Amino acid sequence: MDLIKTIDLAAGGMTAQRTRLNVISMNLANANTTKTDDGTAYRRKTVIFETNPVEPTFSGQLGQSLDDQIHGVRVTEIVPVQGEFKRIFDPSHPDADQDGYVFLPNVDVVQEMVHMLNANRSYEANAAVVRTAKEMALKALEIMGR
Repeated sequence: MDLIKTIDLAAGGMTAQRTRLNVISMNLANANTTKTDDGTAYRRKTVIFETNPVEPTFSGQLGQSLDDQIHGVRVTEIVPVQGEFKRIFDPSHPDADQDGYVFLPNVDVVQEMVHMLNANRSYEANAAVVRTAKEMALKALEIMGR
C-alpha cells in the first residue's frame, strides 16, 4: 500500500471520529433538555460506521489479495437511540405532564464521556498514522535526493 493511500485511510478515520465527537458533544449539551421541537425530551444519538473499501491502484493490482483486506471507515448515518426516558416527579417544572412527571433524555453523561475519550484516542491514533506516513515520505525524498 502506498503512502498516499495510507494517509487517505487515516484521514477518513479522523473524519469519522470527528463526526462521532460532534454527536457526543451534542448529546452532552442536551443531557438536560426536557422538550425538543417535537414536544418530547431529547433522544441520545449515535453514529453508524461502515467499512469503506480501498480503491486499488495499478501498483496495488499486483498485491490484490492484500488490498482486498484493507478497508477504511465512513459514517453512514446518525441515528437516535431508542430507549426509555428518565422519569422524575417535579410538578413545578414547566414541562411536567398532568401527573407532575418530567421526562429527561436517555443520555448517560458518564457513558458519553467514556465514548468521548474513546473517539479522541481513535482520532489521535489516526493522526499519528498521518504523521508517520508524512515522515516516511520525507525520508524517502531525502534518500532519493542523495
